[in-house]
Amino acid sequence: MPERVALLGSTGSIGTQALDIISKYPDKFTIEVLVAGNNIDLLIEQAFKFQPDSVVIANPDYYLKLKECLYNTNIKVYAGNEAVEQVVAASNVDVVVASIVGYSGVRPTIAAIKAGKKIALANKETLVVAGEIIGKLVSEYGSTIIPVDSEHSAIFQCLVGESGNPIEKITLTASGGPFLNLTEEMLMHVRPCDALKHPNWNMGCKVTIDSASLMNKGLEVIEAKWLFDLKPEQISVIIHPQSIIHSFVHFADGSVKAQLGVPDMRVPILYALSYPERLQSDLPRLMLSDCKSLTFSDPDEKKFRNLHLAFLALNRGGNMPCILNAANEMAVNAFMEEKIGFNQLPEIVEYTMENCQFSPSPDMDFLELTNTNARETALRFINKLHKER
Repeated sequence: MPERVALLGSTGSIGTQALDIISKYPDKFTIEVLVAGNNIDLLIEQAFKFQPDSVVIANPDYYLKLKECLYNTNIKVYAGNEAVEQVVAASNVDVVVASIVGYSGVRPTIAAIKAGKKIALANKETLVVAGEIIGKLVSEYGSTIIPVDSEHSAIFQCLVGESGNPIEKITLTASGGPFLNLTEEMLMHVRPCDALKHPNWNMGCKVTIDSASLMNKGLEVIEAKWLFDLKPEQISVIIHPQSIIHSFVHFADGSVKAQLGVPDMRVPILYALSYPERLQSDLPRLMLSDCKSLTFSDPDEKKFRNLHLAFLALNRGGNMPCILNAANEMAVNAFMEEKIGFNQLPEIVEYTMENCQFSPSPDMDFLELTNTNARETALRFINKLHKER
């Protein structure tokens, strides 16, 4: 029987690419649940095409429209965040693709873990915000997490067959984004439209902005700590503009493994869905003869301070990564609305980290409170900066 998939964030970049993959393997996968936040029109289109058992719109304002449009189908229609958590835990779901962007994806992922589901994890914020809690829940409920991010998928693939062999460290690669070669002065004048022009990857707006500021790599560093049970000093980042090598694993004997591929998110999505099997695909192949050069350099943490702040949050631990994530989400929204400049993104994150209550061992309730307080703190500072512009 095909594995029954619940797709969280079906209208986003990862979600739409996952549907493209799933549609090519009808004997392997079937869409059981579609979940979207606000993109009601695309969700309706997807529902008619894939005929899932149920669809959920997180924003209840769109419930009536969704219900009316799907009235003559057998598709069950739900709305609200609680409904999202309930459908992922249902017995008719085998695999959950967690691709809701941001903090809002944390609770549904926890619900899927508690239901013992296999999770293809594209929501890095789940482990950034609550990595220690998530690790304990996975062990307690027997869930499985397979990473979807290209870098973490690369590490995961390099570790297959290496059980028991000690890892010396891992190196996450970063393209450097569209502003890699700009000066700090030039960064003061970039706009959202400039930041959204990623040279290699087709991603959603929030992730693309994070990539331009290197916050995306910072979040991936924190995520990697929990995914692979590493110490902060075992994780490094290197700039690799060609995005061909997706990450490295360094072993105790001096060997280094790397995973290579074209910059196409459908490859790690397919691997996460099919693991431990590798399915034949028609996805683009990497032609090494076309790779004229593969270059590497250390990241400039002075120019791209968000990466430095992420390492600080990781080393501090507790609820500090939650504060970092909340502040960054608010800062990215403000930048997209052109209320602040690109160079002010790390300024907002750092201010929030310095002005929120720290807890070394928060529970989930305290993390919820932290997320709210950090957003409020960041917003106050954003409003101040906006008035001063």
